[in-house]
Amino acid sequence: MNQRPLSPHLQVWRWGPHMLVSILHRATGDGMALIGLGVLLWWLGALASGPDAYATFQGVMGSPIGMLVLVGLSWAFFTHMMSGMRHFVLDIGAGYELDTNRLWSIASPIIAICLTAAFWALILLR
Repeated sequence: MNQRPLSPHLQVWRWGPHMLVSILHRATGDGMALIGLGVLLWWLGALASGPDAYATFQGVMGSPIGMLVLVGLSWAFFTHMMSGMRHFVLDIGAGYELDTNRLWSIASPIIAICLTAAFWALILLR
């Protein structure tokens, strides 16, 4: 019984960008579900509670910490979206070649950062 093979674990595999993208996909999904849902519910509650509650919400979200939360949520959204698009391409049977998979594993977080920067530039420069 002790001689049975064990399933491979993280120490067995060599780390690669695809592993980072997979972990980021899970982490950003959880972050959006927990923190994003909290911000959304607070926003909706502030809308329903009147001008004073909404002004409090605007004040907190307009502060540096609030902006950090909002930028983080938008980064999480774009990272999760790019990883999801990468998985969609894999699900249709394309991109399994090692070089292609590695390229898109590296490109997806970089594209997500660029999309986040463009999104906030559009919002702040309007």
